[in-house]
Amino acid sequence: MQYKDIPAENLLKIKTLGQLKAAGYEPQTVKQELRHNLIKKLQNKEEVFPGIWGYEETVIPDMQRAILSMHHINLLGLRGQAKTRIARQMIDLLDEYIPVVQGSELNDDPLQPLSRYAKDLVHEHGDDTPISWLHRSDRYTEKLATPDVSVADLIGDADPIKAATMKLPYSDERVIHFGLIPRSHRGIFVINELPDLQARIQVALFNILQEGDIQIRGFKVRLPLDIQFVFTANPEDYTNRGSIVTPLKDRIDSQIITHYPKTIETGKKITLQEAHVKEEQSKIVQTNEIISDLIEQVAFEARESEYVDPKSGVSARLTISAFENLLSAAERRALLNGEKSTYIRVSDFLNTIPSVTGKVELVYEGEQEGAGHVAQVLMGKAIRTQFLKYFPDPDKAKKNKAVANPYKSITDWFGDGNTVDILNDADAAKYKKALQNIPGLEDLVEKHQPKVDAKEKLFLMEFALHGLAEHSQISKNRLSTGLQFKDILSGMFTMPNFGEEEDEDY
Repeated sequence: MQYKDIPAENLLKIKTLGQLKAAGYEPQTVKQELRHNLIKKLQNKEEVFPGIWGYEETVIPDMQRAILSMHHINLLGLRGQAKTRIARQMIDLLDEYIPVVQGSELNDDPLQPLSRYAKDLVHEHGDDTPISWLHRSDRYTEKLATPDVSVADLIGDADPIKAATMKLPYSDERVIHFGLIPRSHRGIFVINELPDLQARIQVALFNILQEGDIQIRGFKVRLPLDIQFVFTANPEDYTNRGSIVTPLKDRIDSQIITHYPKTIETGKKITLQEAHVKEEQSKIVQTNEIISDLIEQVAFEARESEYVDPKSGVSARLTISAFENLLSAAERRALLNGEKSTYIRVSDFLNTIPSVTGKVELVYEGEQEGAGHVAQVLMGKAIRTQFLKYFPDPDKAKKNKAVANPYKSITDWFGDGNTVDILNDADAAKYKKALQNIPGLEDLVEKHQPKVDAKEKLFLMEFALHGLAEHSQISKNRLSTGLQFKDILSGMFTMPNFGEEEDEDY
């Protein structure tokens, strides 16, 4: 049996260097290790980066090529594009356990000791040198680059207390207190948001990446560190925080560009996977595909919006937070009304504004409009886009004189001065009654979506009202307790009553 085929429980029984040699152990670099295990996964048709949706034909193949090439990697992309998650999943490509010289702070390979401590121990004890086993989860180090990160944090510094205690001169490498990078020897080291790292700190990484040298307090220590570096960064032209210095970028072998989901379906997979849905919520709240599509559409609209800074991006965290907020809105209504279950409503979707306002970075025009108004505009555009997948285009229906307008009875009813209030906290009976009072609304849904059940029919009836409002067939006004729908002309001429709450048309 080859060393690589020895089961983990048997490996852990090996306690000395002599036993390790007898087992046939041969050193290999961390990059060789990643490459070897990736090859096995690809040959066995195993999924390499599970749960990373939308990258199957782009980022994941690039990552695999970089690992096979044994490259240092930079993941370049806007926020919320799973860069850190991809880096963390590289742990699964490491061997489950590797042997280290017992007590060494640099995870020294027993056959290729690096630190002075390990070299002395192996020289003194030979094959009786004690070894321990390091799990792959302990071979991953992650550091967020911030302006206050120092060379001492990453690489190390001379420790005067150690020098005094051991009575050593500062020229002796044993006085060094090693930083995060040397302590990540034989592992994966990730620096998130690399452009935030000060230029002088980035310069300190040059030799580590290329030559394996580190310089501390004026003396040079030859440490051929074995590290798989992974960096993450936003595009360099995003804000004025900084950039990756050119010589460092030149030493990073593969730069892989990430992206946002390209389809609504991919976005939904990510949202449903990442959203924290409480067990009691899943029992109380029933949802449908339309509401999930609406949430994803908001992110797509935001990425194209004139109000949102495209250099900042719109994270997938927007849709995740919005979906969680959506369920909570419906859950709250059910709790207030003493209902054991409730079906999702379009008005619940509109109550997720707090999940949107903090997730988009606005340009000047957006700041002038206000974050709340921009969120309403984005939600309105999402409704307008998705509405046309389920109902005829109201604008075309109004112009086509050869075919009866399917919305005429609805718009005529509002034109006669009627209004309907859809309140946030209305119970199921009041909600149903409000919608069924509108002539032609139920018939519209039955004609164009005949296969839906009774609960989804009510959802689509409300959805139709919102769609007609977004196509300027009727007016939609925000109340403190919900929404009011009325005729488009009366909505235009509604004037606020000073001293009372003002309705907001949008």
